[in-house]
Amino acid sequence: MKVKSKNPAGYGLVAPYWIHFALFMAYPLIFSLILVFHKWDVYTPMQWVGLGNFIRLFKDDLFFQSLLNTLLFLVIHIPLQLVVALLFAVLLNEKIRARGFFRAAYFMPVVISGVVISILWQQLYSQENGVLNLLLTHIGLPKVPWLTSPEWAMPSIALMATWKNVGLYIVLFLAGLQTIPGYLYEAADIDGASAWQKFRSVTLPMLNPTVLLVMILSTIGGFSLFIEPYMLTGGGPMNRTLSAMLYIYKQAFYFNRMGYAATLGFFFALLILGVVLVQRKIVEQEPE
Repeated sequence: MKVKSKNPAGYGLVAPYWIHFALFMAYPLIFSLILVFHKWDVYTPMQWVGLGNFIRLFKDDLFFQSLLNTLLFLVIHIPLQLVVALLFAVLLNEKIRARGFFRAAYFMPVVISGVVISILWQQLYSQENGVLNLLLTHIGLPKVPWLTSPEWAMPSIALMATWKNVGLYIVLFLAGLQTIPGYLYEAADIDGASAWQKFRSVTLPMLNPTVLLVMILSTIGGFSLFIEPYMLTGGGPMNRTLSAMLYIYKQAFYFNRMGYAATLGFFFALLILGVVLVQRKIVEQEPE
């Protein structure tokens, strides 16, 4: 039976995808690449600057400050995310009453708008009437300037981001825990292993791929930090919560420096790509 090499109906079926790809992915990417070599403020025609935006980037101390802020967020957020998610996943993997309810409850913040979460935590972090400071003063401790202190602001945002996203990683760890063969724990029981020894010698090694996956996803999400500092601090105090994404946004939509913002975006994208490739190399590395 001869099969037709061309089927007009097939082109019609894939046309919506290609139209979407061309309009919302290919065109913005090409236009952004053009902007990298131009100066444009939206209102006036583009002006060719060649590599001028790149020269400006490497002299921009505030952009590198935003990268350091993002790195600080990742240093706090990723370990906290791993520990909290794994702890709750282990607890929710046990046969406890209302286990399904608790699983759904911990996942709920993931599907709630980040703006809503930020407004909620802004009230919790309020220095004068926030719930957290009221609890601290109730037990005789001083109030903490959660969002107004340069030292406390970024750790406070990292804590909030962990609370919002931890439900997703609990689900991933639960999936990993349920793939661990039961006979491994039975063998450990026969050998007289304690609960901690079983966790260290059986659970953690078997969850290694899941741990690496959570690290990669947390890293990508951390580099995309925007809503939390935008809503809670606007990048302050003293630019200590100015994330790289927020800085790019401000360059584009506060100062109308579209060409420079596009240059920052491409540089930041290449940085993220490099980090992800390194992590992928670690994930795919064969154990000796």
